[in-house]
Amino acid sequence: MTPSKVTLRRLRELAAEGTPIVMVTAYDFASGRVAERAGVDIVLVGDSGAQVVLGHPDTTSVTLDEMLMLAKAVRRAVRTPLLVCDLPFGSTEVSDEQAVTTSVRFVHEAGAEAVKIEGASPARLSRLRAIVDAGIPVVGHVGLTPQTATALGGLRAQGRTPDDAIRVAGDALAVQDAGAFALVIEAVPSDVVSEIRRALRIPVIGIGAGTADGQVLVQHDLLGITEGRAPVFVKRYATIGDAMVEGVETYAREGREGAFPAPENEYPTSAEVAAAVREFLGTQSRRK
Repeated sequence: MTPSKVTLRRLRELAAEGTPIVMVTAYDFASGRVAERAGVDIVLVGDSGAQVVLGHPDTTSVTLDEMLMLAKAVRRAVRTPLLVCDLPFGSTEVSDEQAVTTSVRFVHEAGAEAVKIEGASPARLSRLRAIVDAGIPVVGHVGLTPQTATALGGLRAQGRTPDDAIRVAGDALAVQDAGAFALVIEAVPSDVVSEIRRALRIPVIGIGAGTADGQVLVQHDLLGITEGRAPVFVKRYATIGDAMVEGVETYAREGREGAFPAPENEYPTSAEVAAAVREFLGTQSRRK
């Protein structure tokens, strides 16, 4: 049975009936196909691709053109999940008009069905409202916001003191009121998120935020492709990275030893064909 296309209405239904929403990142055709075949609900072309795919030091380094390139590749792979694209740092900060123009490019050029914007400052909320007014659905993002992590004291959990927890709660309400249809809360204690969820009418997607209406993880993290120590909220469901290295190491060893290619990796032909080529090359060498 072919799964039904995931829509905003379907996401609201899932949240209302208590069925967790599954969201995962993708950055190219291959990872998009993995997400499609796995049957997730939302695919996020995250600016985390700056680090895990493009090798940048942080998410703020990725450009709009790079994000559009990644999003286009994912769009070619994804049909059933809702496709959401991160708005990269620098593509919305100047004005509401810039934010709308950027969002329209994701819709027109990459086939995005929604965009995600971080933060809840007055300027960010203005951008969010402008994008929604332009007819483009928006996912909000509060708690730890990597694009502005320096201002938050680095990549660290948020909402761990009463004042900070109140700030996160206020941000969540403000993002909802600005028109977001869903909200990502990152790196916030689960008890705080539970209280916030009771006050919201929109689905909450958690990442390092305990139980919520859904979860999101970076695909390269959960598959064990990303090197180094993973954040505490990441669960590795596979060790694909190690398997990839092992496979390439084996290929390199067999190539150097002459074990690859073997006869079964070659295209067979007849002695007649080889003789014809040998005769042709012989005549060519005699002409010189």
